Amino acid sequence: MPQRRAQLLTWLQQDCHLSDFDFTPASGDASFRRYFRLSFSDGSSLIAMDAPPEKEDCHPFIEVTRRLQRTGVHVPEIVEQDLQQGFLLLEDLGERLYLDELNTQTADDLYGDASAALLQIQLKGEVAGLPEYNEALLYTEMALFEDWLVTKHLGLVLSDDEHAMLERVKSVLVESALAQPQVLVHRDYHSRNLLRCEVGNPGIIDFQDAVYGPITYDLVSLLRDCYVRWPLQQVDQWVTDYAEKAIAVGLMSEDEMPQFLEWFDLMGVQRHLKAAGIFARLNQRDGKPGYMQDIPRTLGYIVEAAQRRPVLKDLADFIALRVLPVL
Repeated sequence: MPQRRAQLLTWLQQDCHLSDFDFTPASGDASFRRYFRLSFSDGSSLIAMDAPPEKEDCHPFIEVTRRLQRTGVHVPEIVEQDLQQGFLLLEDLGERLYLDELNTQTADDLYGDASAALLQIQLKGEVAGLPEYNEALLYTEMALFEDWLVTKHLGLVLSDDEHAMLERVKSVLVESALAQPQVLVHRDYHSRNLLRCEVGNPGIIDFQDAVYGPITYDLVSLLRDCYVRWPLQQVDQWVTDYAEKAIAVGLMSEDEMPQFLEWFDLMGVQRHLKAAGIFARLNQRDGKPGYMQDIPRTLGYIVEAAQRRPVLKDLADFIALRVLPVL
């Protein structure tokens, strides 16, 4: 038995006083965290999180958990913790990922619940002390696209004009992100981090990287998901509905309504450049190739967005002509 797993089992049995449970992997994650499900004979279950302290810091998870709990959304209750060893014992929100539950019959209801929870987070989420989604962070994330996908994975050598084009587009994307109302941002609010729950839907996980940033970021994560795609007209309607509700609760002004869909489109491009770079990095650096299949969908959103945002045309052409064919 690997040492970390044995160490975790010892903690569960000796420090948490648990016994007679089945212990199975619950899920991996794109980081070094691992999750295990403890199933008991009475039908109950808990989740054990293993976050090696030298690679992962549990403090942000605990701190953001408390912030989100105060908004009233459904996040896992922390049952026990040992930060020195990097172990947490959590409420089990189940196995019904949005990704597996979404279809044309369920989408309106599931996205309705997820949007309502997101509004609560944005309206009630305490932002003091959170890292800012500032210019530096936005640029750093977008650099992942060129560094890990274009250069390291695909081996493309960019011309001076292509470099200049990327910098021009990045500048537009950053300006748009910073112009938006700023709120608590989950940062990975999508179908693999939302669980369908009978009570308090959705269950929300993987929020430890929360920041103070643009109002459209989590909405883009949700509705232009790297793992599931919906027709453009349907997404536009969901976005419009969300914006109207955000205005109704005071998150933004009516004057900002005409800009909201453009903010959403440009925010999506920033996020999808970042995500495509992360997927390539997971493959190249971490030996996790499973996300590579999601890159064409992710970059396809950028090509689609350029059809109504002329400022993106050169980037979309670069992706369609230089990146996707090689990929």
